[in-house]
Amino acid sequence: MSSIQRSKDEKKLVDETSVIGLMEFTMGGNSYGINVAKVTEIMRRCPITPMTHSHHCVDGVVKPRDKILTVINLPRYLQLPESENAEQDMLMLTNFENTNAAFLVHTVEAMHQLKWSDVERPSAIIYGGNDSVITGTAKIGGKIVSIIDFEKVLFDIDPETGIQLSEVKPLADRVNSEKPLVVVEDSVFLMKLILQAIEIAGFKNVTSFDNGQDAWEYLERCRNECKATDLPIESKVSIIITDIEMPRMDGHHLTKLCKNDDMLRVVPVVVFSSLIDDAQKANGELLGVNAHLSKPQIGSLISTIDEWIL
Repeated sequence: MSSIQRSKDEKKLVDETSVIGLMEFTMGGNSYGINVAKVTEIMRRCPITPMTHSHHCVDGVVKPRDKILTVINLPRYLQLPESENAEQDMLMLTNFENTNAAFLVHTVEAMHQLKWSDVERPSAIIYGGNDSVITGTAKIGGKIVSIIDFEKVLFDIDPETGIQLSEVKPLADRVNSEKPLVVVEDSVFLMKLILQAIEIAGFKNVTSFDNGQDAWEYLERCRNECKATDLPIESKVSIIITDIEMPRMDGHHLTKLCKNDDMLRVVPVVVFSSLIDDAQKANGELLGVNAHLSKPQIGSLISTIDEWIL
């Protein structure tokens, strides 16, 4: 493949991956969103089989096809009023983090195509700061659509589905490293767990960002400082760990900027996402991603960091 064709393919890919397909749904008269890549099917509410001793936000299970799915009552989780017409409720069947689940909502409205740059970080004052279940907001047709952190919802319902710090606790006694890491993750909840795991593993020099745009601006400063002082870029950043879905700038766009930069291109980029499949891997590899890992495999993430920088 010629360098010109590769550049065209990279630009086309970034244009495509910088867009989010957002499924809009409602609860309690408010609009919310989920990345359509996490949704496998939308269906009317069907008979739900109750389960004893389950979480209070779990209505039971359904088997719409060949898999039994846990039904999570999302309005109840968010402490919103129940539907006045329950038989009209909808089920969003999802798959992410290698987990299948069904989320009960009131209505499903439409699918929208947005640029990640049009998605804003939520206000910590309005959306709860460190306890927020909202990762971004977008204005669509005069409405504010709040994007829900479904990974956090799933973890709160069933902690076994999320990042397990027990995977890295055996590493707590090893020699600490001061090599500089950059972590980019929009979920406040997941960022906290990732940083805890990295610290347990002995990495003490970590800079974190909740969106790709802020991360890129920081990396530009690092590059400029290294050029001005004739230092290697590894003195400022030795590895970048990034999510894909993020407001302002997504992880693939961030990767392309880094890999097209004369100095930053040598820095390994590890994508740590709940939406890793063959297509995502192929896209990332074209842009220069060095490794793909699926959440919540935190032990594998630490091993990959070790592989690239120790």
